[in-house]
Amino acid sequence: MLSETLSNELETYRIGEKLRSLRSEKGLGLAQLGEHTGLSAGMLSKIERGQIFPTLPTLLRVSLVFGVGLEHFFTAPETPILEVTRRKDRLRLPDDPNAAPTYLFESLDYPVSERPMEAFLSEFLPRRKASRPHRHPGMELIHVISGVLELSIHGKQVKLEEGDALTFDADHDHAYRCTSEKSCQALVVTTPARPG
Repeated sequence: MLSETLSNELETYRIGEKLRSLRSEKGLGLAQLGEHTGLSAGMLSKIERGQIFPTLPTLLRVSLVFGVGLEHFFTAPETPILEVTRRKDRLRLPDDPNAAPTYLFESLDYPVSERPMEAFLSEFLPRRKASRPHRHPGMELIHVISGVLELSIHGKQVKLEEGDALTFDADHDHAYRCTSEKSCQALVVTTPARPG
């Protein structure tokens, strides 16, 4: 008899669900799978419903039928990402540490590793020249929270006011400039290069 701790740990692997999924994909009934593995349909049903945990030799029989390794059943499910970035913990950095800044930015998602995007809260300072043109792979989305922001890209000047948003390919030179009397705050989200 397994201890409650061991049972709880084994349940996290969802071996029964994985077995049922493999069987469904192949269109096999419990009796058919039993014929291939030498196991009873009743035992297979109990494994699928999580009422019993199979021994390694039993699981190996099943693995051989489906052409998967034992690791298929013991790969832990991915843990959903859930990270809080507290305002007090964020660093405000200038766009250019060697000159008077055009804008300051704070990473909103720095604790998350291998993230599919990067999000920043940016403050574009008034009465400054446009930022130095720059480019980076991927896409960029800017949503203006307050103030007015002018973006130079593709030979155009795009004016964004409070509530406006702009999405563009960021692998072209682009620059920002606050054109309002007070600073402009915006949410800036970038993604990595598009595949293909």
